[in-house]
Amino acid sequence: MASFIIEGGHKLHGEITPQGAKNEALEVISAVLLTAEPVVMRNVPDILDVNNLINLLSKMGVSVKKTGDHEWTFQAYELDMAYLGSQEFVQRCASLRGSILTLGPLLGRFHKACVAKPGGDQIGRRRLDTHFLGIQELGAKFNYCLERGVYEIDANALKGKYILLDEASVTGTANIIMTAVLAEGTTTIYNAACEPYIQQLCKMLNSMGSKITGVGSNLLTIEGVKELHGTEHDILPDMIEVGSFIGMAVMTGSDITIKNVSYENLGIIPNMFRRLGVTIERIGDDIHIPEHNHYEVASFMDGSTMSLADAPWPGLTPDLLSIMLVVATQAKGSVLIHQKMFESRLFFVDKLIDMGAQIILCDPHRAVVVGHDNQLKLRGARMSSPDIRAGIALLIAAMSANGVSMISNIEQIDRGYEDIEGRLTALGAAIKRVK
Repeated sequence: MASFIIEGGHKLHGEITPQGAKNEALEVISAVLLTAEPVVMRNVPDILDVNNLINLLSKMGVSVKKTGDHEWTFQAYELDMAYLGSQEFVQRCASLRGSILTLGPLLGRFHKACVAKPGGDQIGRRRLDTHFLGIQELGAKFNYCLERGVYEIDANALKGKYILLDEASVTGTANIIMTAVLAEGTTTIYNAACEPYIQQLCKMLNSMGSKITGVGSNLLTIEGVKELHGTEHDILPDMIEVGSFIGMAVMTGSDITIKNVSYENLGIIPNMFRRLGVTIERIGDDIHIPEHNHYEVASFMDGSTMSLADAPWPGLTPDLLSIMLVVATQAKGSVLIHQKMFESRLFFVDKLIDMGAQIILCDPHRAVVVGHDNQLKLRGARMSSPDIRAGIALLIAAMSANGVSMISNIEQIDRGYEDIEGRLTALGAAIKRVK
């Protein structure tokens, strides 16, 4: 297990480019299982979760070749179907949340799959009902094996159908799309997630021969086809990393430029930071964050206290609420952070309180932050990263704090951020990785 030692108070200077999007990468890499032809993927982030998925596909029999910097070629010509039923496969799936995204492609092309309860962040219950109910509507049959703790799924007769999702689950929508593209007839998915990463998945599948319309909306229509062919695909910049860099710049009082952010795909994110008083300057497809010595939380038009809440796209992604909460600790004014979608994601605030932040945790979903207006800096502390996003939020807090901090369990941060200490050290941060 590794830790970060962070000396706070160092300002950052220069330019940084976000990595490829983790969440998109997990979806589109899983989709290579839908064709026997080669698929070239560019801007693939070199992070733990993505690398674990690539290793899993290789174990399944997919030909995997790294063909360039952040570029991979995949070919799922044939799979080791015996491996898919092995205990090793089940154990690998149980340690990787993204493994659930192999379910749809396996059912769509090979008509059977084995699914264990996936691992990932400890941020509250993340149910799979939306995945299973939607796929069952298409004709898949589930059998739970109590001894092994896995679902064995058969899908010999997949037929398109109208599906109304009980929630706009991103991974659930992705799995149903990937099951439906090779099903017989037409599938309609209403209340579908419409994040840019789902749009990217649909665009990639259409380039492979799928017939998906309504891309970008919550109503998708999929006309099933007999087979798909290879393609090339470029993964978007990671919007969560863009938001993380905005938070770092503001909290450390730094002047930095974030390059090639795909601004049109950031949605509401820049404006939500502006509600906290953050100045964001758009320069082409770059974002410039000037030095912030003071920033003030806005209020609503009726004068009431500002609140920030997560919501399905085009609302605010829940992955950025942790970063915005940290940014609010040094703003002038108060803000209510309402984490609606996960019940354990705010429990990291006790570590910020130990660092001197003024935060009232109202319940598992809501926290009130009273900003210090940069008059009282956070202080260094020892802490542990509970999940990816809380981990990066704690790193931001430590970079802005007086004194030295230690963050353990940084493997959680590695799951979502590529060489984060190296990239930030190049900007002037003082971060050291130790065993």
